[in-house]
Amino acid sequence: MASRRKEISEDAKFQIMRLIDENPYISTRKIASKVGISNGAAFYLLNSLINKGFIKFENFLQNKNKRNYAYLLTPIGIKKKYELTLKFLDRKKQEYEELRIEIQKLERENQLK
Repeated sequence: MASRRKEISEDAKFQIMRLIDENPYISTRKIASKVGISNGAAFYLLNSLINKGFIKFENFLQNKNKRNYAYLLTPIGIKKKYELTLKFLDRKKQEYEELRIEIQKLERENQLK
């Protein structure tokens, strides 16, 4: 159970880092929506990534709109995103293989009837 929970957390962190890499100006509300988690969970995971040094939060004081901010992947964050990507791909490949085998079994069962 703890292993599955860890996978879910890693997947969410990977997705958050991926979203930030695509759009540094994304809001926590948008992150929550795209990842499929609550806004509070998105805020918690984002702060966790910031505290670990994977992401930095920058407020651009030069900008006239003082609410403009960006999340940026740090060099350590880029490395971590790469590691999480590899783990994510391995899990998805395993899931795919398990589904492929199950589909083949079901197709064989239906051919017999």
